[in-house]
Amino acid sequence: MSVHEQRASQAPSQLDHVGDSRRTILSAIKENERATIAQLAALLGSTREAVRQHLVQLTRLGWVQSTVEAPRKRGHGGRPAASYSLTPEGEQVFPKRYDRLSIALLGVIDSELGPEATAKVLGALADRYVREWSGRLANLPLDERVEALKDIYSQGDPYTAVERVPDGYRLIERNCPFLAVAMERPAICSVTVNVMSRLLGVRVTREERFQDGRSRCVFRVEADRPITQQRFELEPE
Repeated sequence: MSVHEQRASQAPSQLDHVGDSRRTILSAIKENERATIAQLAALLGSTREAVRQHLVQLTRLGWVQSTVEAPRKRGHGGRPAASYSLTPEGEQVFPKRYDRLSIALLGVIDSELGPEATAKVLGALADRYVREWSGRLANLPLDERVEALKDIYSQGDPYTAVERVPDGYRLIERNCPFLAVAMERPAICSVTVNVMSRLLGVRVTREERFQDGRSRCVFRVEADRPITQQRFELEPE
C-alpha cells in the first residue's frame, strides 16, 4: 500500500466528531440493523427521554429514521414501539474506503487492459459530465460559465475561487475531492481539464498541481484560444 493509500485508509470519519452517546447509538443501530428507544436506553444505561432527545437530533441530521411496525396479532393492546435504523446518509457517517477502491480499479484497468482502455473509461466519464452540465450552461456568457463550474464536483464549494487574468480566468481549487486517487492516478485529472475545455469552448490547462507538491490546483482558462477538438485526450505529463 502506498503512502497516499495509507492516508486515505486512516482518514477520520464523521463518527469521530460525534459525541460518545450518539456514537454509541449509531453503532448499536449499525450492529443490530435497527433498535428501539428502550433497547438503546438499556445499552447506554440512560433514560429513555435522554435517548429520545439524541434520536431527535440524529433524525434532524438525516442520519436515522424511525419505523412503527403494525402489530402482528390482534388483541394486543398498546402502541407498537418505534424502531430506528440508519438512513443512506447515516451509513456514510461510518468509515468508507472509496479512494482505495478507485485507485485499485484504475490500476487494474491500466495493467490488464492497457492505457488505451484507461483513456476510454476516463473519456466516457468526461462525456457524462459534459452531458450533465451542457444544459445548465447553455446560452451563458463565458464568465458566468466559469463561475458556475466552481460547483462541478461540490455544490457551493467554498474552497474553489475564480480570478480574472489578462488572457482569461484562473479557477483555483484548494480542496480536491478526489485527492488520494489523483495523487496515485494523475490521469483522473484529465477528466476535469477536458470537461472544462469542452463546456467553456476554450483551452484549459493546469498551471499548478497538487501532484507537484502544491496545496492547490490552478486551471488556466484561456478565453482567447477557442478549441475545435472535442474528443477526450489525456493531460500531458
